[in-house]
Amino acid sequence: MGTPERMGAAAARRAALAAQGLDAPPRPGSPNRGGLTRLVRHLGLLQLDSVNVAVRAHYAPVFARLGSYDRDVLDALAWPQTAADRRRRAFVEFWAHEASLVPVEDWPLLRWRMRDNTARTSRWLGNAMDHRPDILDAVHDAVAAHGPLEAREVEAVLGDGGERRARAHGGWWHRSDVKVACEHLFATGVLTTGTRRGFRRAYAVSEDVIPPEVFARHPDRAESMRALTLRAAAAHGVATEPDLRDHYRLPPAESRVAVTELVDAGELEEVEVAGWGAPAYRLPGTRVPRRVTGRALLAPFDPLIWFRPRTERMFDFTYRIGIYTPAEQRTHGYYVFPFLLDGQLVGRVDLKTDRAAGVLRVPAAFAEPECAERGAGESRVAAELAGALRDMADWLGVGDVVVEGGPLAPALSRALVHPATQPA
Repeated sequence: MGTPERMGAAAARRAALAAQGLDAPPRPGSPNRGGLTRLVRHLGLLQLDSVNVAVRAHYAPVFARLGSYDRDVLDALAWPQTAADRRRRAFVEFWAHEASLVPVEDWPLLRWRMRDNTARTSRWLGNAMDHRPDILDAVHDAVAAHGPLEAREVEAVLGDGGERRARAHGGWWHRSDVKVACEHLFATGVLTTGTRRGFRRAYAVSEDVIPPEVFARHPDRAESMRALTLRAAAAHGVATEPDLRDHYRLPPAESRVAVTELVDAGELEEVEVAGWGAPAYRLPGTRVPRRVTGRALLAPFDPLIWFRPRTERMFDFTYRIGIYTPAEQRTHGYYVFPFLLDGQLVGRVDLKTDRAAGVLRVPAAFAEPECAERGAGESRVAAELAGALRDMADWLGVGDVVVEGGPLAPALSRALVHPATQPA
């Protein structure tokens, strides 16, 4: 093996942004079903989260990359309600980074995790059903006969729902035995999400949801590790082994082996990135644009920033999610979106969609202290952020943006009121 090629930190950042589809403004026009499918296949997954403060976690990364789109189209690709949509399902749920939507064809690559869950050797499951194995068959049979079913509907089918709810599991957020059984069967691959109703999961037998030719695939563990590592590399552009590992939360020892094997096979190449302090890897032919333009609001669960050590290393940007932090310890707010402008993180904004009032609220807005050094003064950050917030408000179907606080609030409010005076 020769000496790894050297790469500047700025070039590595541009490669990462290009791999994430964030190196240029979105193309005009609403993306169609094919465009949404191609994006998620390239990213590898969309993380799911129950929090719905500004917009649900899986919707925001698509908006950041493709601009305004119809969320119903994404829903139909992931949680079809009609027979026609079921035939065109593109995504399915499983534990990937965390709870995630993954391309249907990638579901078999996660069978190793399902096997780990079955063996109770995974953090995703633990021993939640060890004391009630009898209920698993009953839940499976009910879903097979009547699904897709929500957990409460399974309880109704089985009867005795009140008694089951009374025997709740304190360790699983006081969920009923039926809910725990449904989640156990989901984690072991027996059930999957047939659809969602009001974001409530309705379970279906996996074999009835996954296409037969996909369901029949049983890649071995090492093959799966290599395939998932390559998918992570495509989504990262340039990445350290821990960066790649984090994408699908692979076991550390197996991730390191997979990277070594892929380098030996010529499917990954090692590079030395200035200032990173660890070996980095990329796919041969990884694109490195000479310039990155455009703006994007990045949700807390956006794949560009979800691995915090990588975010700090690439952007010199320290970020923590406020929803997991006690209120008195929050530095920027509850649900904070970093603001990407021309390849740099130059600000952050706490956002809340007030659906009753029909406005997008900004409890706090901030420009990074170093934004001038990053090629954007405060006035330009405010002007571009104002445009991004108006775009988001339009996409969410609310009529106005209301700025409430934060050091950038005066400049941002002016930019929202007088968009014609925004600097180019």
